[in-house]
Amino acid sequence: MARSLLSRISLVTVLAALAHPAWAALDIGDPAPRFTANAALGGKTFRYSLADALAKGPVVLYFFPAADSADCSIEAHAFAEAIDKFAALGATVIGVSADDIDTLSKFSVKSCQSRFPVASDESKAVIQGFDALMQTRPDFANRLSYVIAPDGKVAYYYQNLNPDKHVERTLNALRALPKATAAK
Repeated sequence: MARSLLSRISLVTVLAALAHPAWAALDIGDPAPRFTANAALGGKTFRYSLADALAKGPVVLYFFPAADSADCSIEAHAFAEAIDKFAALGATVIGVSADDIDTLSKFSVKSCQSRFPVASDESKAVIQGFDALMQTRPDFANRLSYVIAPDGKVAYYYQNLNPDKHVERTLNALRALPKATAAK
């Protein structure tokens, strides 16, 4: 009887997993999709290019659901506070959400403290290219952080809706990059 019950529970668990696929992310070693997007830094808009940023060193690309939400503001503030640590490792940071550029322009001053840019992806083309679309709320990006090596390949990713560990984990991943890869 216990074995039969255990088998049924296992079957239900497998079926539930198939009905709700796990969130995906590009895998380590995958090429990161190159993109350009409207971005804001310190309230000023410009055209951001991942290829141009990678020419200078590794890039921490993080996706977030919505500017000015509590957790997204916490995460942006944490990245802003740690920006000198990222720079010391030769890395730049860019945040991406589906918010419009006017919203992100204000967010870049308020939550990002004018320390790093945030890019608008209203079409969600970049978000989808990085498998960062939130499955349960497809109008939003998931909270997903990537470290992209200067060769354009994913060196690390971390996905968690809790904003607390993204900065720490991406800094650790940058520290673990081979020195020839970390800085060009």
